[in-house]
Amino acid sequence: MAHLFEFWESRSFYDSFMARSHDRLAAAQTGTYKDLQVRLFEHQLDVKVGFRPHFADADVVRVAHCRVREERLEHFTLMQEKVWNPAMAGSPGMLRGSFGQAPGGEFLVLSMWDSQAEHGKYRTDRVERLASRTQIEADMTAIAGDVVAIEPSWTV
Repeated sequence: MAHLFEFWESRSFYDSFMARSHDRLAAAQTGTYKDLQVRLFEHQLDVKVGFRPHFADADVVRVAHCRVREERLEHFTLMQEKVWNPAMAGSPGMLRGSFGQAPGGEFLVLSMWDSQAEHGKYRTDRVERLASRTQIEADMTAIAGDVVAIEPSWTV
């Protein structure tokens, strides 16, 4: 499995790419993958510092794809801003991250870490306590995620 993350300067650049270049490039890649899924998330919040899509200093990326109940969208976003983001930002080894939203109550939390070990410490030390504090189970209908090792040769 591979996770590909793209970051666009603006929605208009994304729309221009989709209108002018996407189909040609996609046709050239036919047969090189199966079960491709694409989601477009609009940036809502930075995690820690101003997010920049620079991966050279990161060892792993933690990505969490969350589906949130419609009546809990505001609470979920507030808890991300006031509880989860500061907890991650205060964790040794956490570099930066981004919190994005898609239509239909979908959110993506992407956090970059300088090592798998530091992410593991954060997970062990804090996640259960933070989940209880933020009532995350009441907010979400589903969560899927992964800790993704950065492949330097794939970064541009």
